[in-house]
Amino acid sequence: MTTTTLAVLVPLLPFLGSAAGLLLGRTAPGFVRPLAVLPTLAAAVLAAVVAARQGGGKAIDAATQLTPTGSVPIDLALHIDGFAALVAVLVGVVATCVQIYSTGYLREDPRYPSYAALVSLFTSAMLLVVYSGDLMVLLVGWEIMGICSYFLVGHYWETPEARSASLKAFLVTKLGDVPFLIGLFALAADAGTFRITGVLGAVASGGLDHPTLIALLLLAGVAGKSAQFPLHTWLPDAMAGPTPVSALIHAATMVAAGIYFTARLLPVFAASAAALTVLAVMAAITMVGSALAALAQDDIKRVLAYSTMGQLGYMAGALAVGDRGAAVFHLLSHAAFKALLFLAAGTVIHAAGTNSLTAMSRMSGLAKRVPDAYWTMTVALLALAAIPPFAGFFSKEAVLVAAEHTALGERTVAPAGAGWTVLVAGLLTALLTAAYALRLWLRTFRGRGTEAPDHGRQPLAMTTVLWVLAIPSLGFGLTVTYLDDWFDGNDLTPTLTTAVLGTGLAAAGAVITYAVWRTLAARTASVRPPAPHVAHPDADAGLVEAEALHLPHPAEDPADPGRALLGPLHGPAADGFHLDAVYRTAFVRPVLAAASLVRFLDREVVDTYVRAAGNSAKGLGWLVRRAQTGNVQTYLSALLAGSVVLVIAAVALANAVAGA
Repeated sequence: MTTTTLAVLVPLLPFLGSAAGLLLGRTAPGFVRPLAVLPTLAAAVLAAVVAARQGGGKAIDAATQLTPTGSVPIDLALHIDGFAALVAVLVGVVATCVQIYSTGYLREDPRYPSYAALVSLFTSAMLLVVYSGDLMVLLVGWEIMGICSYFLVGHYWETPEARSASLKAFLVTKLGDVPFLIGLFALAADAGTFRITGVLGAVASGGLDHPTLIALLLLAGVAGKSAQFPLHTWLPDAMAGPTPVSALIHAATMVAAGIYFTARLLPVFAASAAALTVLAVMAAITMVGSALAALAQDDIKRVLAYSTMGQLGYMAGALAVGDRGAAVFHLLSHAAFKALLFLAAGTVIHAAGTNSLTAMSRMSGLAKRVPDAYWTMTVALLALAAIPPFAGFFSKEAVLVAAEHTALGERTVAPAGAGWTVLVAGLLTALLTAAYALRLWLRTFRGRGTEAPDHGRQPLAMTTVLWVLAIPSLGFGLTVTYLDDWFDGNDLTPTLTTAVLGTGLAAAGAVITYAVWRTLAARTASVRPPAPHVAHPDADAGLVEAEALHLPHPAEDPADPGRALLGPLHGPAADGFHLDAVYRTAFVRPVLAAASLVRFLDREVVDTYVRAAGNSAKGLGWLVRRAQTGNVQTYLSALLAGSVVLVIAAVALANAVAGA
């Protein structure tokens, strides 16, 4: 087969698997798991073949016109460069791991068939975004991911948290998608085409008339999709969905789409220094704010959610200083260890037998009970904290090096101020990341909460996936010297300055956190004895018993180093700096008040006039009906009386005219 044919099959196979899974989910349930795993696995293999053939060299382009539009044409087009080839492999591998993992994690779930089909559709949509060479076709995949996230986040729709989270995710991302769509139309109007190659050619020739306006409109959609400030508030709440869905959203789809889109169209953003500055500030606020919030969370999945926002901030920061190679390199690296973190957290939750036991303050004895999750999560947290030689060290250093070059004026794609903003925020975030990563590890595996009952060894499908993802989390960064051709030829190797600063700050954050934890643990142990082991037939009963044993409430846990480290910032950070409350006050309440006013006007004013008009016609009809007696003599009498009146009126009028 030609490379183009193979590339077409990559997004098509998961789509067909999704359709078949939905059709056969009830009539032939035995086919559901093969239809979930095999098409996605085949797509991953074909994506790897396409990447090998592309080889980081000249981009592969193919197109056919979708339909005549009479103006700007829309094409079914492929544009596969080194970035697209590698990201497609990433999407295929992570999606396959998630599908395999889900066969064990959701093996008793009655809605597994629809879940698996939606995951396949999600994967197909992201692959369409990655390979698409036309912005309108890319938009199709972009929007399909939005609706898939709505259904998957709301998978447990019986719970109000899941319903609220799915609706919030959909509305917040749509809030960014509206200006994003306008930006796409404005971009096509200036460039005269939706084809990505045509747009980039127009940028190179100076053909964009409104680069700043277009870039800012597109950034709104990117901020919503990739959970960047100020449209990031949906992501922590999206943890209400199944944990494998979180792994897919955070590692390979949805949030990665915004970063990938910006990387693909980076020259459009680079045409405006103002847009790059806005992106740098947005990335810096997201990095630091999410790291502080992660340090205050008790729910393990919310810690990882805020962590994702921070790492996406690094990627956005790399793009803000004009280095898409560093951004995509960190995207690939982050996908491996973040998928591993979520799936390991899912194994911990599955071991407890309930999706509700996610509070780290309730965890105890997990290192021995789930050794696979313990060791693989340790690897992933080391990668997250950017400790060498784990993958996160090399990719995060690539971002810091790019920011350093821009700040020192060695690279002039972006303003020096953007470089300093990203560099300082990135270094501070490195310290905070190591702190919350170690805090998560200590409280999850060395905590003193109540033990949930042991539900036995976890399914092989789950534990195998953990070790598969541990390999790139540990070793992917070592491939940095072999990937230059895939990333525009830019050098991605660390420099001494940023390596020392970044690693030193990470080590300092870890050491301080550990010292505080030891001090608090010793102080707590001297006040009260450790909580006894609690064994119950189910985890929810164990939580009730834990309350009876007077275990610390998460918000008041005296052994939490995050509270001591953050001090007065702990409360605001735990609540996401009250941004949801700000949005409720600034936007939600005014909209609801306006809706109430419109409802009042509609019911009391408009409906009053409508009812009055109807009643008037009804009254007139009643009068006319009363006049229709059916008596001919009455009709003739009325006719005669009317004639007499008319004659009298005519005579009076004639006299008046004559007198005048």
